[in-house]
Amino acid sequence: MVSVSWCGRHDGKDALRAQIWRTLTAHNATHRDPVGHIPNFVGAERAAERLAQTDLWQQAQVVKCNPDSPHAAVRLQALAAGKTLYMAVPRLARLQCFVELVAAELHGVSLGEAATMEGAMSHGKLVAFEAMQPIDVVVVGCVAVAMNGGRTGKGAGFADLELAMLRERGLVSATTPIVTTVHDLQVVAAADLPMQPHDWGLDLVVTPSRCLVTENHHPRPGGLDWSMIQPEQLETIPVLQMWSQLRH
Repeated sequence: MVSVSWCGRHDGKDALRAQIWRTLTAHNATHRDPVGHIPNFVGAERAAERLAQTDLWQQAQVVKCNPDSPHAAVRLQALAAGKTLYMAVPRLARLQCFVELVAAELHGVSLGEAATMEGAMSHGKLVAFEAMQPIDVVVVGCVAVAMNGGRTGKGAGFADLELAMLRERGLVSATTPIVTTVHDLQVVAAADLPMQPHDWGLDLVVTPSRCLVTENHHPRPGGLDWSMIQPEQLETIPVLQMWSQLRH
């Protein structure tokens, strides 16, 4: 078993992530060592282009995307199309834990630079939940996905936590589409991908070669489940600390 940060919370998911990382490495399907990361897969740009061709994407005006490297191409597609883009601050390490980017406001900054995680943090505007618009499409990073909507990230729980917080504040709903782009090798059998009550399922999976509409029947959490908050999350995520204090 590969030992990485955040492992040990679910043995089945740990084993699946390790298997996917080994498979991707064996097939030279990533641009860097994927272990411990959302894989920066070969073909990410093509998958982003394929996502951008979907009606779901074209109808969306506001997109939320994760900050991981393979989704820089998705963030670029959003900016190039004139959409409002929200990117989560890595590890939610700021009290204003999202960055807002709009192409028209990036004076003198190339969209390619702004679409990188570093560029977004440098040139975007930090925003609190109260300043955000309702989100039309959410893009999450995944290590493995399944056709029943199952997904797992790298194990830190940030994607599910971000979605729960956005739901808590009315910025995503029970019907907001949740999508991802991955390599074809990251698609696994549903039986191999265990889902938990706090997990958010996927509605659409896009690979460099195909668009896969899932059979997602996982019930969506109505907001934060404080019983699932990890001690290290409460210690390191300022907005959780603030909300926790307001609860008491």
